[in-house]
Amino acid sequence: MSTIRPFKGIRPAENLAASIAALPYDVYSSDEARKVVKANPLSFLKIDRAETLLPEGTDIYSPEVYKTARRTLDAMIENRAFIQDPSACYYIYALTMNGRTQTGLVGCASIDDYTDGVILKHENTLAAKEEDRVRHVDACSAQTGPIFLTYRPCTALRRIIDKVKAGPSLYDFTSDDRIRHQVWKIDNREYIDNISHLFTEIPHLYIADGHHRAASAVRVGQMRRAADPSYSGSEEYNFFLSVLFPSDELRIYDYNRVVTDRNGCTFDSFLDKIKGGFKIRKTGKEACRPERKGEFGLYCEGNWYQLTASPALYSDDPVRRLDVSVLQEYILSPVFGISDPKTDPCIRFIGGIRGLKALEEAADESGGFAFSMYPTSLDELLSVADAGMLMPPKSTWFEPKLRSGLFIHRF
Repeated sequence: MSTIRPFKGIRPAENLAASIAALPYDVYSSDEARKVVKANPLSFLKIDRAETLLPEGTDIYSPEVYKTARRTLDAMIENRAFIQDPSACYYIYALTMNGRTQTGLVGCASIDDYTDGVILKHENTLAAKEEDRVRHVDACSAQTGPIFLTYRPCTALRRIIDKVKAGPSLYDFTSDDRIRHQVWKIDNREYIDNISHLFTEIPHLYIADGHHRAASAVRVGQMRRAADPSYSGSEEYNFFLSVLFPSDELRIYDYNRVVTDRNGCTFDSFLDKIKGGFKIRKTGKEACRPERKGEFGLYCEGNWYQLTASPALYSDDPVRRLDVSVLQEYILSPVFGISDPKTDPCIRFIGGIRGLKALEEAADESGGFAFSMYPTSLDELLSVADAGMLMPPKSTWFEPKLRSGLFIHRF
């Protein structure tokens, strides 16, 4: 049973939505974020990455950064750049990329569902990143970036969403990366009650993206509970901002790897070490994009190769049968000594949205090896989460990215 409820959304004034909406804070380095804010002073990055408003060289984790985020948010509400709906609503958020649309419901999920295992995760968080968002959420008394959740499709829920989408939208704009963003408001009480009830019949929700934001929202909620022993459980801090998409509308892109240190391997010795588990076929200058599970592209020294893993390398374990796990267990760890890809400086991860040319360039620059991957599937993600297990780092890359700043949940 999942608990989802509406909220009094703080959102951009209609004519400012396109300027305020920003990619997630962790997509950018601090320098990149500064450039975005300088070019567009309304960008929500000035709240999500408030060091952009402070002198260069400012410690991005200093207390002043979080105080600045709060002051900036308050000022934008005060000057009506943001408005707040007077009653609790749900919202619909549709993103269209390359002709494909995914439509999510915007509402608030329960921190108890997170701690009780109703909301399932598939990766661990890094302490420093989680602590940063805890400080940000706590200072702002708001969740400013939505958690990207998914659920197995529900026909009745889809019918309601389609009815609302047939009406006028609040926002409809195309961002610089050619993603169309559309938002509708659901303030019809019958629809709201039906949506909330339908989610009680959905046994599990899954974090697709935003593990750090989810963990930090839960921690702040628990902090507020500790400071308020008489809490009832209905206070806003017991819930966190989410956008929930049916799993059949989502697409996971490949998340590719570049090994920058050969660990003493020549190309021939590398091939000799892996030939027992992989068939190797040279494709030459033609980039090798895997077409099915069990295939890998290899780029080195100006040439591409197709690697096909032996079925014997796969097990019934939902994590070990992932292609990213097979690559890790049979190539990255034994050949290159990369035992912890999350922290090892000799490996880089490049999202498939950047194309295979980016892999070639990274491998040529370092003199290393690049591996193109077949994307992890939604079914694989759900199976891992259902088993209470975790994927290796950088197993999934979702596109399009949700924009921050379109919805704010304050408590």
